[in-house]
Amino acid sequence: MGRYKDAHDSSLADPRAFWAEAAKGIDWDQPWDTLFDDSNPPFYRWFQGGQLNTCYNALDRHVESGRADQLALIYDSPVTDSVKRYSFRELRDATALFAGVLAAQGVGKGDRVILYMPMVPEALIAMLACARIGAVHSVVFGGFASSELATRIDDSKPKAMVSASCGIEVNRVIEYKPLLDAALDMAAHKPDSCIVLQRPQATASMTAGRDVDWREAEATAQPHGCVSVAATDPLYILYTSGTTGQPKGIVRDNGGHAVALNWSMKNIYDVEPGEVYWAASDVGWVVGHSYIVYAPLLAGCTTLLYEGKPVGTPDAGAFWRVISEHQVSAMFTAPTAFRAIRQQDPEGEYIGKYDLSKFRTLYLAGERCDPDTLSWAQQKLKVPVIDHWWQTETGWAIAANCMGIEELPVKAGSPTCAVPGWDVSVLNSEGNPVEPGTIGSIVCKLPLPPGTLLTIWNADHRYQESYLQEFPGYYETGDAGMIDEDGYIHVMARTDDIINVAGHRLSTGAMEEVLAAHPDVAECAVIGVADSLKGQLPVGFMVLKAGVDRANDEIAKDVVSMVRDRIGPVAAFKLATVVQRLPKTRSGKILRATMRKIADGESFKTPATIDDPAIIDEITESLSGLGYPKG
Repeated sequence: MGRYKDAHDSSLADPRAFWAEAAKGIDWDQPWDTLFDDSNPPFYRWFQGGQLNTCYNALDRHVESGRADQLALIYDSPVTDSVKRYSFRELRDATALFAGVLAAQGVGKGDRVILYMPMVPEALIAMLACARIGAVHSVVFGGFASSELATRIDDSKPKAMVSASCGIEVNRVIEYKPLLDAALDMAAHKPDSCIVLQRPQATASMTAGRDVDWREAEATAQPHGCVSVAATDPLYILYTSGTTGQPKGIVRDNGGHAVALNWSMKNIYDVEPGEVYWAASDVGWVVGHSYIVYAPLLAGCTTLLYEGKPVGTPDAGAFWRVISEHQVSAMFTAPTAFRAIRQQDPEGEYIGKYDLSKFRTLYLAGERCDPDTLSWAQQKLKVPVIDHWWQTETGWAIAANCMGIEELPVKAGSPTCAVPGWDVSVLNSEGNPVEPGTIGSIVCKLPLPPGTLLTIWNADHRYQESYLQEFPGYYETGDAGMIDEDGYIHVMARTDDIINVAGHRLSTGAMEEVLAAHPDVAECAVIGVADSLKGQLPVGFMVLKAGVDRANDEIAKDVVSMVRDRIGPVAAFKLATVVQRLPKTRSGKILRATMRKIADGESFKTPATIDDPAIIDEITESLSGLGYPKG
């Protein structure tokens, strides 16, 4: 741990010097007066007084420094059977032109713009165009329910909306404009204009006086230059779910964000300028913001935008085709994508059909990576598979195997160690540090490094209540886990996924590891359900691999025995059932809290982020077959 330890130690011993050095990777219009402003805790600010433009750093500076003809963006869309490529010059020019479209609609510095877009190049162009003119973008996942979109409109009060006529889900066209129109009808706030990209798969009806055709507006627009903004000015608002049903608008700044993300590309992901980097996510999620759009372009890499799925577009070899065809060096996706691939192609036969010789590293994040999925990916791809951990709020990795600093030994189930800049601890319910290997609440000492959340949009009090109140002096991650004697962080579950069985605190994540190790199980979830005798009891749900012909009851008996052997009778694990699929968000996270509420007979609201609401009925039926809810 020599080089890694030196970097991490220096980042905590003298964070100002560490981040001042990292900031040399960004072009500044005006240097900062105060590198770190702690005059108004807990509202800390990095690079106070500095001026820059994020779009300039992502596009223009590369054009001016000799990378004008290098590929900046590759758009690969199996759902439309098309590929499009943009050089840095072409992407800059397209962005400058759309920035002119926004300006012509009266959008200026500090104004908010909501983007409700599918995975098309215009989504990136619109985000970068907002940054170019100093407007604050807020991307809402395309196809989100109208009521959820309306809530975000009323919270951020956008000057303009940017949308498209439709999105495409495998073999299904989802018309966006009726959803957008319904949201605008519901919302109290009314944007001045809606700019709509008409796609050939569906034509949107336009409202006279409000709606603007993207291409028609471009035809008369003038390219717009980069507007210098304060490092501490907001770049974007990204909404994440709130426990009260009111979404939380995470606010990200310009300066700290650019410095941290640019630093991360080499130091965490070990990717050089000019190499192809692929984050298989969506621009509606934080991964899309950080690692489809900003970080790769800031670092002078080629970024890949994929409009498709890991399976079904057309088969379980979709990812390998993209990696081979576009010579991807590093890929970042969620473990759930690999579980889907593994379910359809357990032996990895599709991998052998493609030339993956340029592919160096696979990074997984977005949810806990079970050791079985990690092992499968390692064995089949024969490249390092790096689990790392971060959140919408943090914007980039809290814990990772920093491949550009020093590759550390992989421990299955751990995202390795705290990234330089992060001071991570595990505390008990009283706020005291626990011994190595003891489960508790994972927290990060304040102040947080650059690039993390500044606050919640128009709700400083919610920011403090949500993240800073439980453990004064720390950011509460909401995740439970431990740090072992080697300093490796083990993220076991969300805090509310630690269950209490007869006084024993147990991790549902540890039980899921056992279920996932069964040779017939493709993916699984374990939830804690209420029990009058023991407080809570674990219940397991399993999706089987394709082609399994054993009886479901036999597999259930197997995993009950496995949990008893590996965790012990203390887990009281006696119930497991096979289901066709698990309820997930569109980003692939399993909705364990919703499953628990169904089992406990509690009222719940079907999350707006769910990929298919019909699955709630299937899970309810499965739980009913197990006798839940009781009574």
